[in-house]
Amino acid sequence: MKACIFCDIIAGRKPARKVYEDEMLLAIEDIYPRAPVHLLIMPKRHVPTLLDLQPDDAPWVAAIPFVANRLARERNIAENGYRLVVNVKHGGGQAIFHVHYHLLGGRTLRWPP
Repeated sequence: MKACIFCDIIAGRKPARKVYEDEMLLAIEDIYPRAPVHLLIMPKRHVPTLLDLQPDDAPWVAAIPFVANRLARERNIAENGYRLVVNVKHGGGQAIFHVHYHLLGGRTLRWPP
């Protein structure tokens, strides 16, 4: 397997600004933020894309919105709203092939992005 920066962060081999961690998930601040609040929520298990999900991934997949809500409240963006995005493969904008969700907020988000 090619080196994965998120696996290195999860293992503590690379630095990151961690904002949440439990047995299944890790959330960090994005180093290239696209909004005043831009966090990345990822499973600790390496899964390259959503297309690679297996039935045993269901617990962490189900936990993502709850972690996003908690972080949105902690960052004071829940009241006005936020966006939770996952990109899939190159055509969908995925740059790092370890599933991760972008939590964006702190400003009005337009559509299309």
